[in-house]
Amino acid sequence: MTIATRFRQALSSPSGAVVLALCSFAPVPVMNGAIAQETAAATDDTAASEQAIRQHTRELEAALARQKSAAELADKLKAEIAAIGQDRAKLNQELIDIAAKVREVETRIEGTVASLATLDERERGLKASLDARRAETAEVLAALQRAGRQLPPALFVRPEDSLQSLRSAMLLGALIPEMRGRAEKLIADLGELADLRKTIASERDRLTADRDRLATDRTRLGALVDERQKRQAEAERDMAAERTRALTLSREVENLQDLIARLEKELESAAQAARAAAAAAAAANVQASRGKPSLESLNDPGRLTPAVAFASARGTLALPVNGRTIRRFGEGDGAGGPGQGISLATAPGAQVTTPCDGWVVYSGPFRSYGQLLILNAGGGYHVLLAGMERISVSIGQFVLTGEPVATMGSASRVASILATNPSQPVLYIEFRKDGAPIDPAPWWAASEGKKVRG
Repeated sequence: MTIATRFRQALSSPSGAVVLALCSFAPVPVMNGAIAQETAAATDDTAASEQAIRQHTRELEAALARQKSAAELADKLKAEIAAIGQDRAKLNQELIDIAAKVREVETRIEGTVASLATLDERERGLKASLDARRAETAEVLAALQRAGRQLPPALFVRPEDSLQSLRSAMLLGALIPEMRGRAEKLIADLGELADLRKTIASERDRLTADRDRLATDRTRLGALVDERQKRQAEAERDMAAERTRALTLSREVENLQDLIARLEKELESAAQAARAAAAAAAAANVQASRGKPSLESLNDPGRLTPAVAFASARGTLALPVNGRTIRRFGEGDGAGGPGQGISLATAPGAQVTTPCDGWVVYSGPFRSYGQLLILNAGGGYHVLLAGMERISVSIGQFVLTGEPVATMGSASRVASILATNPSQPVLYIEFRKDGAPIDPAPWWAASEGKKVRG
């Protein structure tokens, strides 16, 4: 007799009915259950509180570690800047080197982000394919399992059994290659998915490391730029009136050509820059006529005049920022006219460097261009950069090729681009000869020219 049968018999007896009735009204199990639930809930709350405390503790420790690291970096930078002393060439070289590192890391991050986008898309495609074949996968696995459990045919059987076995063997012979192919495809896809996830994890780790390195390099660059501008201010204490005058002129003129002309006519610093640029261009022309175009001076970070005449620098200049071309010279400018420069879409906070040597003749806001920087490159050439969030050089300053001069923001600041995509930072670049815009394409180096052409 089973336990269940005995239990039913006991309940059918009068005593069993009494016991059942008593059990139905007994409050103790209910009370115990409520207490157990309250205890479990209290235990869960305590565990959650302890987990939250541990999480806050870890976050506090991480914040303290970052603060300590930032303080150590600041002390190190102060020591390095103090070691540079008043050596202008050393400071310039440090600025150019660290700006090049920043742009290199920015390029690497851009490539990693693009690679991750491709990998993530491939992973989503594989997962979708595997999900869609979930029923097929179950079918293949079940068939393989049944085939593995099937016994081999007996040697001594009845004739009708032999015929059935033969038919089964023929059917399996037709199905097994197909199942094998499906199984192999499944294995290959699963293997590719596993490899993809490893690659994605590796790329994300590299992206995190590069972003940390970029933050450190930008901190270092900011300290060096501040030191450069501090020394520049000490050397040019009388430039405040010039800067005020330049901003006043920018409000009085209607276009860039008039602005450049009036700057060099009415601002002493701009006039001096124009004279120095003309002298440098004349000296470069003399050297060129003698067949001695010198490039050694490019390696001199202490130079105070352009190393190479701008007209002779065709095919050698690097783009001032990492980005992709969204408008070329001569294309529509968004206002119904042909574009007089090129526009590059950049990453937020991207570093802007000078494409050539030159004197700063204007630095500040100008009409629909946002923040505008104008360099006199000599020989009647001017380079205009616009759309930055912050410019870190001042009027009258001589800057070297590759030197950091500005930083992009997180949104568009050029009016002609603003209406198209306001969330995209854009750098506008324009070259001018004797006040008239010219196509900058011939001046970019071969690799940069490919970037400009998209």
